[in-house]
Amino acid sequence: MIVRAKAPLRISFAGGGTDVAPYPEERGGCVLSCTIDRYSYCTLVLRDRSTINVKSLDYDIFTSYGLDEELNYDGTLDLVKAALKVVHVRRGMDIFIHSDVLPGAGLGASSAMTVALVGALAHWKRLHLSNYDIAELAYRIEREEAAIKGGRQDQYAATFGGFNFIQFLGGETVVSPLRIKRDTLNELQYRLMLCYTGKRRLSAGIIEDQIKGYLQKREEVICALDKTKKLAIDIKDALLMGKIDEVGLLLHQGWLAKKNFSSKITNPHIDELYEIATKNGALGGKLLGAGGGGYFLFLCQFDKWHKVAQELERCGGKVTNFAFDFYGLQTWEVSR
Repeated sequence: MIVRAKAPLRISFAGGGTDVAPYPEERGGCVLSCTIDRYSYCTLVLRDRSTINVKSLDYDIFTSYGLDEELNYDGTLDLVKAALKVVHVRRGMDIFIHSDVLPGAGLGASSAMTVALVGALAHWKRLHLSNYDIAELAYRIEREEAAIKGGRQDQYAATFGGFNFIQFLGGETVVSPLRIKRDTLNELQYRLMLCYTGKRRLSAGIIEDQIKGYLQKREEVICALDKTKKLAIDIKDALLMGKIDEVGLLLHQGWLAKKNFSSKITNPHIDELYEIATKNGALGGKLLGAGGGGYFLFLCQFDKWHKVAQELERCGGKVTNFAFDFYGLQTWEVSR
Protein backbone atom coordinates (compact mmCIF):
# COMPACT_ATOMS: atom_id res chain seq x y z
CA MET A 1 0.00 0.00 0.00
CA ILE A 2 1.27 3.47 -0.93
CA VAL A 3 -0.24 6.62 0.55
CA ARG A 4 0.64 10.14 -0.49
CA ALA A 5 -0.28 13.51 1.00
CA LYS A 6 0.38 17.12 0.16
CA ALA A 7 -0.33 20.26 2.18
CA PRO A 8 -0.04 23.81 0.79
CA LEU A 9 2.24 26.55 2.03
CA ARG A 10 0.73 29.89 3.01
CA ILE A 11 1.11 33.64 2.79
CA SER A 12 -0.06 35.66 5.76
CA PHE A 13 -1.46 39.14 5.22
CA ALA A 14 -1.68 40.23 8.85
CA GLY A 15 -2.01 38.99 12.41
CA GLY A 16 1.09 36.80 12.54
CA GLY A 17 2.50 36.78 16.07
CA THR A 18 -0.89 37.03 17.74
CA ASP A 19 -1.12 33.23 17.45
CA VAL A 20 1.97 32.72 19.65
CA ALA A 21 1.32 31.96 23.32
CA PRO A 22 0.70 33.58 25.72
CA TYR A 23 -0.75 36.49 23.70
CA PRO A 24 -3.82 34.67 22.27
CA GLU A 25 -4.70 33.15 25.65
CA GLU A 26 -4.62 36.55 27.34
CA ARG A 27 -5.78 39.00 24.66
CA GLY A 28 -7.14 36.89 21.80
CA GLY A 29 -5.45 36.74 18.41
CA CYS A 30 -6.46 36.57 14.75
CA VAL A 31 -4.71 35.99 11.43
CA LEU A 32 -5.67 36.50 7.80
CA SER A 33 -3.89 34.15 5.40
CA CYS A 34 -4.27 32.17 2.21
CA THR A 35 -2.57 29.10 0.79
CA ILE A 36 -0.60 28.97 -2.46
CA ASP A 37 0.44 26.37 -5.03
CA ARG A 38 3.64 25.41 -3.22
CA TYR A 39 3.44 22.22 -1.17
CA SER A 40 5.03 19.90 1.36
CA TYR A 41 4.70 16.21 0.48
CA CYS A 42 4.76 12.89 2.29
CA THR A 43 4.72 9.34 0.88
CA LEU A 44 4.21 6.18 2.96
CA VAL A 45 5.15 2.78 1.54
CA LEU A 46 3.99 -0.04 3.82
CA ARG A 47 6.52 -2.84 4.36
CA ASP A 48 6.48 -6.19 6.17
CA ARG A 49 9.49 -5.60 8.37
CA SER A 50 10.43 -4.26 11.79
CA THR A 51 11.98 -0.92 10.73
CA ILE A 52 10.77 2.50 9.62
CA ASN A 53 13.01 4.07 6.99
CA VAL A 54 12.80 7.83 6.49
CA LYS A 55 14.26 9.73 3.51
CA SER A 56 14.28 13.51 3.20
CA LEU A 57 14.52 14.13 -0.53
CA ASP A 58 15.31 17.84 0.01
CA TYR A 59 18.34 17.30 2.19
CA ASP A 60 19.28 13.79 0.98
CA ILE A 61 19.09 12.51 4.56
CA PHE A 62 18.29 8.86 5.26
CA THR A 63 17.72 7.23 8.62
CA SER A 64 16.14 4.08 9.96
CA TYR A 65 14.36 3.34 13.26
CA GLY A 66 13.40 0.05 14.88
CA LEU A 67 9.73 -0.23 15.79
CA ASP A 68 10.62 -0.58 19.47
CA GLU A 69 13.44 1.98 19.39
CA GLU A 70 13.30 5.00 21.67
CA LEU A 71 13.27 8.07 19.41
CA ASN A 72 15.43 10.96 20.62
CA TYR A 73 15.01 14.52 19.38
CA ASP A 74 18.44 15.58 18.17
CA GLY A 75 17.61 18.02 15.36
CA THR A 76 17.52 15.38 12.61
CA LEU A 77 14.02 14.66 11.24
CA ASP A 78 12.49 15.52 14.63
CA LEU A 79 9.09 16.27 13.10
CA VAL A 80 8.91 12.78 11.66
CA LYS A 81 9.94 11.22 14.97
CA ALA A 82 7.35 13.26 16.85
CA ALA A 83 4.62 12.30 14.37
CA LEU A 84 5.50 8.58 14.64
CA LYS A 85 5.35 8.82 18.42
CA VAL A 86 2.11 10.83 18.72
CA VAL A 87 0.22 8.81 16.07
CA HIS A 88 1.53 5.53 17.62
CA VAL A 89 3.05 3.99 14.49
CA ARG A 90 4.01 0.32 14.98
CA ARG A 91 4.30 -0.86 11.40
CA GLY A 92 7.27 -1.17 9.08
CA MET A 93 7.26 1.40 6.29
CA ASP A 94 9.30 3.73 4.13
CA ILE A 95 8.57 7.45 4.54
CA PHE A 96 9.63 10.00 1.94
CA ILE A 97 9.26 13.75 2.59
CA HIS A 98 10.06 16.85 0.58
CA SER A 99 8.83 20.39 0.01
CA ASP A 100 8.69 22.87 -2.86
CA VAL A 101 10.35 25.41 -0.54
CA LEU A 102 12.92 24.71 2.15
CA PRO A 103 12.17 25.65 5.78
CA GLY A 104 13.18 29.19 6.66
CA ALA A 105 11.35 30.81 3.73
CA GLY A 106 8.56 32.23 5.89
CA LEU A 107 5.86 30.26 4.06
CA GLY A 108 5.05 27.76 6.81
CA ALA A 109 6.81 24.81 5.15
CA SER A 110 7.62 22.99 8.40
CA SER A 111 4.03 23.10 9.58
CA ALA A 112 2.76 22.08 6.14
CA MET A 113 5.13 19.11 6.30
CA THR A 114 3.71 18.15 9.69
CA VAL A 115 0.17 18.39 8.31
CA ALA A 116 1.13 16.21 5.32
CA LEU A 117 2.64 13.63 7.70
CA VAL A 118 -0.49 13.59 9.84
CA GLY A 119 -2.69 13.38 6.76
CA ALA A 120 -0.79 10.42 5.31
CA LEU A 121 -0.67 8.55 8.61
CA ALA A 122 -4.36 9.21 9.31
CA HIS A 123 -5.26 8.01 5.80
CA TRP A 124 -3.29 4.80 6.29
CA LYS A 125 -4.78 4.13 9.74
CA ARG A 126 -8.28 5.03 8.54
CA LEU A 127 -8.65 7.65 11.26
CA HIS A 128 -11.75 9.75 10.73
CA LEU A 129 -10.35 13.15 11.67
CA SER A 130 -11.90 16.54 10.98
CA ASN A 131 -9.78 19.42 9.67
CA TYR A 132 -9.73 20.82 13.19
CA ASP A 133 -8.52 17.47 14.55
CA ILE A 134 -5.72 17.29 11.97
CA ALA A 135 -4.57 20.87 12.57
CA GLU A 136 -4.56 20.42 16.34
CA LEU A 137 -2.68 17.13 16.07
CA ALA A 138 -0.09 18.77 13.83
CA TYR A 139 0.22 21.63 16.33
CA ARG A 140 0.72 19.16 19.18
CA ILE A 141 3.39 17.27 17.22
CA GLU A 142 5.33 20.35 16.18
CA ARG A 143 5.00 22.69 19.16
CA GLU A 144 4.54 20.37 22.13
CA GLU A 145 6.13 17.02 21.30
CA ALA A 146 9.05 18.27 19.14
CA ALA A 147 9.17 21.56 21.11
CA ILE A 148 9.70 23.73 18.02
CA LYS A 149 8.74 27.29 18.91
CA GLY A 150 6.06 29.11 16.94
CA GLY A 151 2.35 29.79 16.66
CA ARG A 152 -0.64 27.78 15.50
CA GLN A 153 -1.82 29.58 12.34
CA ASP A 154 0.30 27.55 9.91
CA GLN A 155 -1.14 24.15 10.82
CA TYR A 156 -4.68 25.43 10.28
CA ALA A 157 -3.86 27.24 7.03
CA ALA A 158 -2.21 24.13 5.53
CA THR A 159 -5.08 21.86 6.59
CA PHE A 160 -8.04 24.00 5.52
CA GLY A 161 -6.57 25.74 2.44
CA GLY A 162 -7.93 28.85 0.71
CA PHE A 163 -8.49 32.28 2.26
CA ASN A 164 -9.23 32.09 5.97
CA PHE A 165 -9.75 34.48 8.86
CA ILE A 166 -8.49 32.45 11.84
CA GLN A 167 -9.28 33.50 15.39
CA PHE A 168 -7.46 32.31 18.50
CA LEU A 169 -9.80 32.77 21.43
CA GLY A 170 -8.19 31.52 24.62
CA GLY A 171 -7.78 27.80 24.06
CA GLU A 172 -10.11 27.67 21.06
CA THR A 173 -9.33 28.19 17.36
CA VAL A 174 -12.05 29.19 14.90
CA VAL A 175 -11.48 29.11 11.12
CA SER A 176 -13.78 31.29 8.99
CA PRO A 177 -13.35 30.75 5.21
CA LEU A 178 -13.76 33.99 3.24
CA ARG A 179 -16.13 34.24 0.29
CA ILE A 180 -14.14 36.71 -1.82
CA LYS A 181 -15.49 37.74 -5.22
CA ARG A 182 -13.78 36.12 -8.19
CA ASP A 183 -12.94 39.55 -9.69
CA THR A 184 -11.23 40.51 -6.45
CA LEU A 185 -9.23 37.27 -6.36
CA ASN A 186 -8.10 37.75 -9.96
CA GLU A 187 -7.04 41.33 -9.31
CA LEU A 188 -5.25 40.38 -6.11
CA GLN A 189 -3.41 37.57 -7.90
CA TYR A 190 -2.47 39.94 -10.72
CA ARG A 191 -0.93 42.52 -8.41
CA LEU A 192 0.67 40.50 -5.64
CA MET A 193 4.37 39.65 -5.79
CA LEU A 194 6.48 37.14 -3.90
CA CYS A 195 10.16 38.04 -3.68
CA TYR A 196 12.81 35.90 -2.02
CA THR A 197 15.27 38.04 -0.05
CA GLY A 198 18.13 35.67 -0.81
CA LYS A 199 18.47 34.54 2.79
CA ARG A 200 16.70 31.90 4.85
CA ARG A 201 16.00 32.66 8.48
CA LEU A 202 15.67 30.76 11.76
CA SER A 203 12.48 31.89 13.45
CA ALA A 204 13.06 30.54 16.96
CA GLY A 205 15.25 33.43 18.17
CA ILE A 206 12.86 36.04 16.77
CA ILE A 207 9.85 34.36 18.36
CA GLU A 208 11.69 34.11 21.69
CA ASP A 209 12.40 37.86 21.48
CA GLN A 210 8.72 38.57 20.82
CA ILE A 211 7.57 36.36 23.71
CA LYS A 212 10.14 37.92 26.04
CA GLY A 213 9.03 41.44 25.10
CA TYR A 214 5.39 40.54 25.67
CA LEU A 215 6.05 38.90 29.04
CA GLN A 216 8.07 41.94 30.09
CA LYS A 217 5.02 44.06 29.17
CA ARG A 218 7.06 46.22 26.81
CA GLU A 219 4.62 48.74 25.43
CA GLU A 220 6.01 48.79 21.87
CA VAL A 221 5.66 44.98 21.58
CA ILE A 222 2.11 44.83 22.99
CA CYS A 223 0.99 47.78 20.86
CA ALA A 224 2.51 46.21 17.74
CA LEU A 225 0.71 42.91 18.37
CA ASP A 226 -2.57 44.72 19.01
CA LYS A 227 -2.03 46.73 15.83
CA THR A 228 -1.39 43.71 13.61
CA LYS A 229 -4.47 42.01 15.06
CA LYS A 230 -6.61 44.99 14.05
CA LEU A 231 -4.96 45.06 10.62
CA ALA A 232 -5.99 41.42 10.04
CA ILE A 233 -9.60 42.52 10.50
CA ASP A 234 -9.14 45.62 8.33
CA ILE A 235 -7.52 43.68 5.45
CA LYS A 236 -10.26 41.04 5.66
CA ASP A 237 -12.89 43.76 5.30
CA ALA A 238 -10.99 45.40 2.42
CA LEU A 239 -10.80 42.09 0.54
CA LEU A 240 -14.48 41.35 1.05
CA MET A 241 -15.31 44.82 -0.32
CA GLY A 242 -12.86 44.49 -3.22
CA LYS A 243 -10.64 47.42 -2.12
CA ILE A 244 -7.31 46.18 -3.46
CA ASP A 245 -5.35 49.43 -3.11
CA GLU A 246 -6.38 49.62 0.53
CA VAL A 247 -4.94 46.14 1.08
CA GLY A 248 -1.55 47.41 -0.10
CA LEU A 249 -1.63 50.42 2.19
CA LEU A 250 -2.64 48.24 5.15
CA LEU A 251 0.20 45.83 4.39
CA HIS A 252 2.58 48.78 4.74
CA GLN A 253 1.15 49.61 8.15
CA GLY A 254 1.54 45.98 9.14
CA TRP A 255 5.21 45.99 8.15
CA LEU A 256 5.86 49.05 10.31
CA ALA A 257 4.15 47.34 13.25
CA LYS A 258 5.92 44.00 12.70
CA LYS A 259 9.34 45.61 12.99
CA ASN A 260 8.54 46.41 16.65
CA PHE A 261 8.13 42.72 17.55
CA SER A 262 11.89 42.19 17.70
CA SER A 263 15.12 43.89 16.65
CA LYS A 264 15.87 40.73 14.61
CA ILE A 265 12.89 41.16 12.27
CA THR A 266 14.80 43.18 9.71
CA ASN A 267 18.32 44.10 8.61
CA PRO A 268 19.87 46.61 6.17
CA HIS A 269 19.43 44.32 3.13
CA ILE A 270 15.76 43.69 3.92
CA ASP A 271 15.14 47.40 4.52
CA GLU A 272 16.84 48.20 1.20
CA LEU A 273 14.63 45.74 -0.71
CA TYR A 274 11.50 47.19 0.89
CA GLU A 275 12.52 50.75 0.05
CA ILE A 276 13.30 49.79 -3.56
CA ALA A 277 9.92 48.09 -3.94
CA THR A 278 7.88 50.99 -2.53
CA LYS A 279 9.91 53.57 -4.44
CA ASN A 280 9.20 51.81 -7.75
CA GLY A 281 5.48 51.09 -7.43
CA ALA A 282 4.64 48.76 -4.53
CA LEU A 283 1.86 50.19 -2.37
CA GLY A 284 3.02 48.12 0.57
CA GLY A 285 4.29 44.76 1.66
CA LYS A 286 5.58 42.64 4.49
CA LEU A 287 8.16 40.01 5.26
CA LEU A 288 6.43 36.64 5.60
CA GLY A 289 6.92 34.39 8.60
CA ALA A 290 8.72 35.43 11.77
CA GLY A 291 11.16 37.73 9.95
CA GLY A 292 14.90 37.97 9.42
CA GLY A 293 14.80 36.63 5.85
CA GLY A 294 12.69 34.45 3.59
CA TYR A 295 10.04 35.92 1.29
CA PHE A 296 8.61 39.41 0.95
CA LEU A 297 4.99 39.84 -0.13
CA PHE A 298 4.26 43.05 -2.05
CA LEU A 299 1.11 44.51 -3.57
CA CYS A 300 2.01 46.61 -6.60
CA GLN A 301 0.36 49.13 -8.86
CA PHE A 302 -0.60 47.02 -11.87
CA ASP A 303 1.47 49.02 -14.36
CA LYS A 304 4.53 49.09 -12.07
CA TRP A 305 4.70 45.35 -11.22
CA HIS A 306 7.41 44.60 -13.79
CA LYS A 307 9.43 47.66 -12.77
CA VAL A 308 9.33 46.58 -9.11
CA ALA A 309 10.40 43.04 -10.08
CA GLN A 310 13.24 44.31 -12.24
CA GLU A 311 14.65 46.57 -9.52
CA LEU A 312 14.34 43.96 -6.78
CA GLU A 313 16.18 41.35 -8.83
CA ARG A 314 18.87 43.89 -9.69
CA CYS A 315 19.50 44.19 -5.92
CA GLY A 316 19.59 40.47 -5.17
CA GLY A 317 15.92 39.60 -4.74
CA LYS A 318 14.29 36.75 -6.64
CA VAL A 319 10.69 37.17 -7.79
CA THR A 320 8.65 33.94 -7.81
CA ASN A 321 5.37 33.25 -9.62
CA PHE A 322 2.57 31.62 -7.63
CA ALA A 323 -1.17 30.97 -7.65
CA PHE A 324 -3.73 30.53 -4.88
CA ASP A 325 -4.61 27.07 -3.55
CA PHE A 326 -8.18 26.40 -2.40
CA TYR A 327 -7.99 22.71 -1.44
CA GLY A 328 -5.78 22.44 1.63
CA LEU A 329 -4.55 19.01 2.72
CA GLN A 330 -5.07 16.23 0.15
CA THR A 331 -4.34 12.52 0.57
CA TRP A 332 -4.62 9.61 -1.86
CA GLU A 333 -3.59 6.02 -2.46
CA VAL A 334 -1.39 4.71 -5.28
CA SER A 335 -1.35 1.22 -6.72
CA ARG A 336 2.03 -0.49 -6.62
